[in-house]
Amino acid sequence: MSLRLRSDHHSLLDIATGLLDSFHSTPLIPTKLGTPDSMVRVMDAQLIARWQFGITTVYHFFFVPITIALSMLVAVMETVWLKTRNDRYLRLTKFYGKLFLINFALGLVTGIVQEFQFGMNWSEYSRFVGDIFGAPLALEALVAFFMESTFIGLWIFGWEKLPKGVHLACIYLTAIGTMISAVFILAANSWMQNPVGATYNPTTHRAELTDFGAVLTNPVFKATFLHQISSSYMVAGALIAAIAFWHLAKVARGRSTSQISDAEEVEGVRTWRWASKFGAWVLIVACVGVVLSGDYQGKVMTDAQPMKMAAAEGAYHKTSDLSVLTIGNKEGTEEVWALKIPGMLGFLGNGKWGSQIAGINELKNYQVHEYIYHRKDGSQTSLQSSYQNVLRQKIDANGIKLEPNVPLSYWTFRIMIAFGMIGAVIGIIMLIAMRGGRNPKPHGWLTFSMIVLPLLPLFGISFGWIFTEMGRQPWIVAGVLPTTAAVSPGVSAGSVLFSTIAYTVIYGILAVVEVGLFWKALKAGLPELPTGSQPVIEGEDTPLSFAY
Repeated sequence: MSLRLRSDHHSLLDIATGLLDSFHSTPLIPTKLGTPDSMVRVMDAQLIARWQFGITTVYHFFFVPITIALSMLVAVMETVWLKTRNDRYLRLTKFYGKLFLINFALGLVTGIVQEFQFGMNWSEYSRFVGDIFGAPLALEALVAFFMESTFIGLWIFGWEKLPKGVHLACIYLTAIGTMISAVFILAANSWMQNPVGATYNPTTHRAELTDFGAVLTNPVFKATFLHQISSSYMVAGALIAAIAFWHLAKVARGRSTSQISDAEEVEGVRTWRWASKFGAWVLIVACVGVVLSGDYQGKVMTDAQPMKMAAAEGAYHKTSDLSVLTIGNKEGTEEVWALKIPGMLGFLGNGKWGSQIAGINELKNYQVHEYIYHRKDGSQTSLQSSYQNVLRQKIDANGIKLEPNVPLSYWTFRIMIAFGMIGAVIGIIMLIAMRGGRNPKPHGWLTFSMIVLPLLPLFGISFGWIFTEMGRQPWIVAGVLPTTAAVSPGVSAGSVLFSTIAYTVIYGILAVVEVGLFWKALKAGLPELPTGSQPVIEGEDTPLSFAY
């Protein structure tokens, strides 16, 4: 996940307008569009289809990071309980396990819609690259999804029915399944950024898979996977810490642990303090992972997608300086004022301080008459090379905009970084606030901060995905397939708009349900346990009660 920013200090409305402008400037394929009226219809359908997929992707990814990381952290809590036999950790396992299950269900529902859109709105894309793109998606469904579904069911229904070690293994296998799912999905997306392991078949007029191993070892995938997993743990750690810290303030009411005499209150304070520290440390350590993986990702991006790196920095000319803040002209094409760190961009992009990074203008004009997409070293993947002659015949080189939306790329990149860093700082502040047995007081600002805390890395991931997808424009498959050529030719703008409205309404209802269930479970706090280390089974459905 990556992001970018550019220099106009415009409002969100201005940025949105620029986004729309960039969509309308995407190239048209003469063989696919006939009359001027049909061109307008395709452009409209493409615009709405892109908005639809963007909305569903961002909404879906609100749930994905929590599912990936919270499942493993719940498994850690259950492990601690089995090791210590302290009911404190069993209650935490059940409490955060309930939140995980709510999130898992909503994530499942929203993810299915994305699969449908490949056939509905992007049939040309599916036809052209389905041989490659379909392989990781099929494995995700057949391997990862069934693994998750099976073992999460055993975990829910297996309390008091499975041996404790087997029950624990079920939640670990669920967590592993979520990461395997991320492997295949991110491998598919990374292939779109750097199409390796494939070639063009002129007989079938399709891209065909030649090396699936190359898809799974794609440098872009390795960097993206590490970055996504680290950022997911930031979100889950922030969620655990925020909820626990809020409850800690309610129970302790500003008193230090030594000042509390009631045994029940002392146990509540100690439980929430442990969860607060656990979540905060996960957040901070994961932030370090995000920084390190982001550095690696920047170098991979500079190599495979030099235009995206240039757009992220708003660099129109070759430079080695990192832009901290750049103010551009109204058109976003020239730099007016900038605050930069000399030489640092060379290190982030090439691993060498002061080395030069190619600018937008240099990359845009590089063999532009042939319309060839090159990596940093001038090379191409096999698919890019084998398809370039066909691409040259189909594309009007003078009508296509070769660079992405620079202001959007520039600013989303910096928003991503800012949100993640602020979240980590809050985590550090929480640890400092609990030093020496001190506890927070309930306060309106504390409640607000705890609501915001998990949203910061979550929104950071969303802005990262906006950058990732917008930064590679005008390509849906880098150097091979322009976005305009991938849209379904027979789908009208009206039908896409109708389905977009329907999805939005349904997602809005699901959002209300999600927030309501989360809030209800959150306010309820830790579940009460009967005497003993395990719940007593009073009826057939008793072991399920914790999950609802």
